[in-house]
Amino acid sequence: MRMLCKILTGAALLAVAAPAFAQEVIVTAERRGINANQSGYSYNNSIVASGRPVIALKRTADYAVLPVRIVGDTRDAKQRRDDLKAMLRGAIALAAKSGIELATGDYVVTPLTLATYEDLDYRGDGRPDTDQTWFLVKTRIVPGMDLKAARDKLTKFIEAVPKVGRSTISPTGEVTLSVVNPDQYRGAIIELIAADAATSAAKFGPGYGVAVSGLDKPVEWSRAGPTDVFLFLQSSYTVRKD
Repeated sequence: MRMLCKILTGAALLAVAAPAFAQEVIVTAERRGINANQSGYSYNNSIVASGRPVIALKRTADYAVLPVRIVGDTRDAKQRRDDLKAMLRGAIALAAKSGIELATGDYVVTPLTLATYEDLDYRGDGRPDTDQTWFLVKTRIVPGMDLKAARDKLTKFIEAVPKVGRSTISPTGEVTLSVVNPDQYRGAIIELIAADAATSAAKFGPGYGVAVSGLDKPVEWSRAGPTDVFLFLQSSYTVRKD
């Protein structure tokens, strides 16, 4: 099966040569739009596979992620903004003690820290004398943690953030998931494809191999369950006589 050997060798080389995508990305359950005036986030630009191939790597996501907002309606504009930022600083300090991380982004996730919190978008919500800002709270999914436990941990943190003036913090959506550096799983995905292709070719008897396409495409992802994700390549193969 010379053709199969060539395909598998090429797949191995591609796995080594593929550039690393070292960013953390949001994985949504479905493509959806959210009114920015209500939550500040729109997931329409997230990668949501139009059709997941049969061969995919299923694994636990790295984080459970919950979008939140801080809103304040103190009449004095400067005091209102100062209260928002003070509450943010309190959230950042509490997160460091609670096993919680703060972040921003509706597709690629970046850390929210004391060095970056003033770069958040602060704006009104359509009511007079009201400002708000949005960010993400997230917790790493550890072995044995289900979605309820993750949600409870995030909710407990939100409720514990010290209130400042008339500012309040609350969730603006449902818990979703994130994956760190999805391209690190490219090699494992290609191994699954190669194994499936080899098994299929073997069923046709001696002299059959496969032609594989799509291994150079970017790794994609979709929700596989409450805390699980699918990672895959939009690839295909054809069994043919060598």
